[in-house]
Order: sequence, then C-alpha cells, then structure tokens
Amino acid sequence: MDLMKVVEDEFNAKNEFPAFDAGDTITVHYKIKEGNKERIQQFRGVVLQRRGNGITETFTVRKMSGSIGVERIFPVNSPFIEKIDLNKKGKVRRSRIFYFRGLTGKKARIKEKRF
Repeated sequence: MDLMKVVEDEFNAKNEFPAFDAGDTITVHYKIKEGNKERIQQFRGVVLQRRGNGITETFTVRKMSGSIGVERIFPVNSPFIEKIDLNKKGKVRRSRIFYFRGLTGKKARIKEKRF
C-alpha cells in the first residue's frame, strides 16, 4: 500500500457535502476571522472546475459582483467551510468550463438539470 495515501486518509477530515460538479450553482458558507471575532460569509456562484483528489482536492467558484467576475478557489477539506448548499444543477458537457469567463449577459446562462 502507498504510505502517502495511508497518511492522507489518517489526517483527512471527512466533510459531508452534497455531490456537485462543474456548472452547478452552489453557496459556500465559510468562516472568516476578524480579530477575535468569527463570522460566516456566503459565496454563491457557479462551479468552474473540481481538481485534485484526496486531501488536495479543490474547487473553483465564480460569481459576478456587479459587472466584475470574482473567482475563489476552495480546498474541499478546509476546516473553514461550514457547509455547502446546492442551489442548481447545471447541464454542461465539459468538466472545466473556463469558457464561461468570456461570456456575458444571456450567453452566460447555464441550462438547469432538474433533480
């Protein structure tokens, strides 16, 4: 057995999140520390990709803030992620939808897959 895999499984904090993939609209509730206070902030956007596996797995979420696109990369096993809500399942053909960055207006819509 691979020794690195055994160590990763040992330290992996299993978080129970819904199954989501590229094209889905999710809300990530994550903790922010400001001084000695802690609050939960929500980041709602479209998942552009999921990459990696095991303890190094990450996902990228893109949202529009006014007319400016904001992307954030979250580690799946981050202790700062409180929960993830799945808002919409998107119907896309690719696992990495970077072409989505160049789309605006009605072109930037993703068809919804009913679930």
